Amino acid sequence: MIYARVSSSSQNLDLQLEQLADAGCEKVFSEKVTGTSRNDRRALEECLDWLREGDTLVVTRLDRLARSGRDLHDIIAQLSAKQVGFRCVQQGAVDTTTSMGKLILGILGAVAEFETDIRKERQREGIERAKAAGVYKGRKPTVGVEQVRSLRDQGMGATDIATKLGIARASVYRALKDEPVTAA
Repeated sequence: MIYARVSSSSQNLDLQLEQLADAGCEKVFSEKVTGTSRNDRRALEECLDWLREGDTLVVTRLDRLARSGRDLHDIIAQLSAKQVGFRCVQQGAVDTTTSMGKLILGILGAVAEFETDIRKERQREGIERAKAAGVYKGRKPTVGVEQVRSLRDQGMGATDIATKLGIARASVYRALKDEPVTAA
């Protein structure tokens, strides 16, 4: 059983799939989605549901499975409850069927979370420097405020507007929050 993931649609899964096939894996679950949380990782959930007692979940690297210690421990606990093993191809010492493998998994999980935190810190620092220099304006708006207001004026509710525009309901509320209140 294998699970492969890349963070964005522009990245390629081929190298991971090749390494996993070389490791003897038969069933593949893959997706192109960020790994900072388990949210919206449908292939991961399908994989975890599909696994049965005696199976082993194999990934190329630990950060392909989880980037936070909490998610990692939750996934490993879920696997353990089903009596499913876990192994990383590139981090060969990570094998939850052994005591040493469990120890190394805990250490590497902490390191993966640390790397994510450092990356976020550097990104925040870079944004702050760019803002101070006046060159950072943020990302371009993805929600047309006028379009949201127009749909609301047509009688649509926030949920329907969000669905129609393919945005989060919170984005609808943000688009409407600065609207001046008119007296009736």
